[in-house]
This record gives sequence, C-alpha cells and structure tokens, in this order.
Amino acid sequence: MPPAARIRPRSQVTTNRLYYQVKPYLPWGLRMVLRRMVARWRRKTFQDVWPINESAGRAPAGWPGWPEGKKFAFVLTHDVEGPAGLAKCRQLMQLDKELGFRACFNFIPEGDYAVSRELRTDLIQNGFEVGVHDLRHDGRLYQSRQAFSENAKWINYYLKEWGATGFRSGFMLRNLKWLHELNIQYDTSTFDTDPFEPQPAGVGTIFPFWVQCPDSEKGYVELPYTLPQDSTMFLVLREPTPEIWLQKLDWIARQGGMALVNVHPDYLNFGGSTSSSTYSVEKYKDLLRYVSEKYPGEYWHAQPKQIADFCKTTIPSQNCRAQMEQNLGAL
Repeated sequence: MPPAARIRPRSQVTTNRLYYQVKPYLPWGLRMVLRRMVARWRRKTFQDVWPINESAGRAPAGWPGWPEGKKFAFVLTHDVEGPAGLAKCRQLMQLDKELGFRACFNFIPEGDYAVSRELRTDLIQNGFEVGVHDLRHDGRLYQSRQAFSENAKWINYYLKEWGATGFRSGFMLRNLKWLHELNIQYDTSTFDTDPFEPQPAGVGTIFPFWVQCPDSEKGYVELPYTLPQDSTMFLVLREPTPEIWLQKLDWIARQGGMALVNVHPDYLNFGGSTSSSTYSVEKYKDLLRYVSEKYPGEYWHAQPKQIADFCKTTIPSQNCRAQMEQNLGAL
C-alpha cells in the first residue's frame, strides 16, 4: 500500500479540525504526551519510507543539476513560533553567521508576538531572508475556501509590507491549489516524507518543483523540506543525537537533491537551564559543521528565494508541470 494511502484523508481532515478547536485548552505537556504516543506508532508503521523514502531520490525529467556543478543544495529555514523564539532570533542569526551560513526566518504576522521592522531589516542586511509563516498559526487557515480567501488578502499585505516572497503554513497544513491566491515566488509547506505531521502525505521528492496555476501561466516553486524538523527529532522522538539528520543528508548528497531543514529558535537551548521543550543547540551546530567539513565546495548553500529563482528559469515548464501533477496527486 502506498504511504499516502495508509491514513484516510477525510478522517484526517475531521481529526485535524477537532484537534485545533480543543488545542488552546490542552496543556503543552499533555499535547506532547499524545504526540509521542502517536509518533511511536507511526514510526513503526512508516519505517520503510521514513526518514528516507528511496523513491523520492529520483531526479525529475530534464533536471539540469545545481549551479556551478554543485553536488547538492543546502537550505536553512527558521520558523519563529512564539515570543521565546523571537527573543532568540539575533542569537541564532549570529550562530549561523559564525559557522558560515545564512537562513530564512519565517515570522507569524498575527500570532502572539510582533516582529519589529528593525529585526527584519537587521536580518536582511546580514544576508538572511524573511518569510511569512501562516497568518495566525492556529491550524484554521484551510478550514474553508472563503475563509482562506479572506485571510489571503492579509497574508499578501504582510508579504508586501515585509518585502517577502516566500510562505509556509502553520503545522505544514496545505492546499497547494489555493496558494495561487498568494503573491509568492515559493512555498515551503511540504516535505518529501514526514508521517508525523497532521497531513502526513508527502510529495515524494527531494527536488523543488513548479506548481502551475490552472487558469494562467503563473505559478510558484514548491520547496519541500527534506531533513526532519528539529521539533520532531528532539522533542517528539527524543533522539539523543543528530545522527538521523547526518544520515539523511549523506543520502540526499548522493542523489544530488536539496537538503532543506527547518530549525525553530523556540526549541533551541543556548546553554541555559534545561527544559522539556528545548534541546541543546550543539545538535544543530553538529549539523552545520558536518556539512561544511564533509562537503567543502560540493554544495550550493542558498536562500529559498535563490532556489526558487533558479528553478523558475532553468527547469523546463513541461517537466515542471508533469512533476507537479504527480506530486499533487499524492496530497
């Protein structure tokens, strides 16, 4: 049975809606206990396609390879979930810079914190990118088409106000066809394989692909994350080391794909008191050091916008369309 068919989409949607209605009333600790229980079952059920789905390593037809003959692409994103994460943004920015990397910081426009223009400007001036992360991050963005269309107007407002071109939904919920209402160059709300997310069906590729608008020649580039999220690795599955990251990175490098990871500043522990909701920043540092030391000069380290620009101008449109139809069929 294909991985996407193991969880019934209709019952999944109903369960998601119920969960996000009661989520504000559930303590964080209880939510994490429930997630860990479900994760243990899913990890065993999907062990043949997570963390590596071998079929996702096939390059799409007409794939031109990465710029300057680089072996693979390496992309960093940081979703800022709450005030705790916002307070760590500059510290994380400095860490990335010191190790020779740049990332895209995705902020929630109408969440429980307010990102200042000063911070956004500081990030951009230091070579980082800023993206829009959902609207309110409450799990309700896709509950109806009418509501999404109303929310899309505000998301487009923030995209313009922030000078952003990329979007990522909260909880990786998604409807790639509806996203054509957003004025974006790229989206990062999908993954190659991740059975631990509310919508567990992956797009089945470690390569970016084009999502064509049915009614026009417009569209956007979809950038699936291909390394497990840090919250899944270290908070839900409670992995003691970043070994899964490193093994998957090596596999992606061999396939010539895109290694895109999402690391949340909220969950990073920079050396203070330990907590059940954070993990040591050393695990993230190990990933960055591993990439730079094992693959010097072999990878294209790019911002999501750079990947999108490259794909939009180099991938043949007919192959993009075929890849899009294949990937959308799994969602």
